[in-house]
Amino acid sequence: MSLIEVKHLRKSFGKSEPLKDVNVSIERGEVVSVIGHSGCGKSTFLRCLNMLEKPTGGEIWVDGVNMCAPGTNLPAMRRRMSMVFQQYALFNHKMVVENLMMAPMDLLGLSKQEAYDRAIELLDIVGMRDRAFRMPRELSGGQRQRVAIARAMAMQPDILLFDEPTSALDPQMVSEVLNVMTDLARKGQTMIVVTHEMRFAREASSRVLYLDHGVVWESGTPDEIFSNPQRSETHDFVFRVKNWEWRINSLHPDFPAMMASMNIYCMRQFFKKEAVSACQLLIEEVVGRQLLGAIRRLGLDAIDIPIYFEAGEGGVNMVLSVDYRGTKLGGVPPMNLKGDDDMSVSIITSLVDHAEMDEQGMARLYLKEV
Repeated sequence: MSLIEVKHLRKSFGKSEPLKDVNVSIERGEVVSVIGHSGCGKSTFLRCLNMLEKPTGGEIWVDGVNMCAPGTNLPAMRRRMSMVFQQYALFNHKMVVENLMMAPMDLLGLSKQEAYDRAIELLDIVGMRDRAFRMPRELSGGQRQRVAIARAMAMQPDILLFDEPTSALDPQMVSEVLNVMTDLARKGQTMIVVTHEMRFAREASSRVLYLDHGVVWESGTPDEIFSNPQRSETHDFVFRVKNWEWRINSLHPDFPAMMASMNIYCMRQFFKKEAVSACQLLIEEVVGRQLLGAIRRLGLDAIDIPIYFEAGEGGVNMVLSVDYRGTKLGGVPPMNLKGDDDMSVSIITSLVDHAEMDEQGMARLYLKEV
C-alpha cells in the first residue's frame, strides 16, 4: 500500500465545494508539488490530509491508517505529518532554539539536552545555527521560514506538508527557503508542497499534480506537466505562470506595484541581475514615456492595454509585447521608435535587438542578450 492513499475526497464549505472527487496515491520518498489557480482547493487538500479540515466525504489513508475513521488517534498521526505554514507560526516569545525544543520534549518525550542537541543539528541543516538564541522578531521572513522548516523536522515526521511556504516572502528571500526544501527533497524526505514556485516544482519534484475543478486534473512528472501537458487547461495554466502580464488601464498606473510584480516574475525565472535591470528599464521607457506619452497626445480617455513579458529561464530570449489591438495606437512609439523624447528612444534602441507588429496590432520587442 502507498504511504498516502486519497480516495474520492470531498470537501465543501456551504455551497462552495473546492474538492469534489480527489484521488491520488503518494509513495514514500516522493516529492509531490500541487499547483493550480488561486482558490482551486490546493490548501484545503493539504489541510484535509492531516485533518485540520474535516473532509465532507471520501477516505484518507496514511501508512495503512484511515484518518477519517472514528477512533483514529489524530494527534499521533499528525505527529507523523509536520506542516509548514505560510506565516511561519513561530512562538514570538520564545528563542529560536526553544521553538524547536518544545514539541519534541512535550510530545516525543525527549530530554531537554536531547531536544537541544537535535534543535542545533537541524538549525545547522537550514543554515540558522548562528541565530539559535535570537528571537523570531530579529529574523527576516526567509530566516523565520527556515526556522519553521527546522521546527517541523524536529518531530522526525514521515511526511512534510508545505502550504505555499514562500508566498509571504519578499522575492530576495524566496531562494533561501527553496534551497533548503530542495536539499530535503534530495535526501529522500517525503514532501507534499502546495506552491506557486514553478522552478521548485520542475526541479525538485518527482511528481506534479495540477488541481482544478475540484479534482486532480492532471498528474505526471515535471517534464510531462511543464513540457507536454495532455489537457488544454493544464497547458493554459503552465503558459500563464511562465509569463508576466500587466494591464495599463489608466494614465496614472501603479508603477511600484507593476515593478514589484515584474521583480517577482524575474526572481522565479532566475534572471541574471543584468537581465532584471534591462527588462525593468525597458518597461519604464516603453510604458512610462512612450506609451503613456502617445495616449496623452491623442487625448484618449478609456484605455485597456495589456503588456506581456516572456523569457526563458535565467533571462534569455526576452520579449516584451504590447497589445494595441482595439486601440488607435497602432504604429506609435515604441514601434516606430520616434518621438519627442530622444533620450527615451535612444535607451529603447540600446536595449532592443528588433521590433515587429503583426497585422492585428500585437507589438513585440525582442531584447538583446545580456
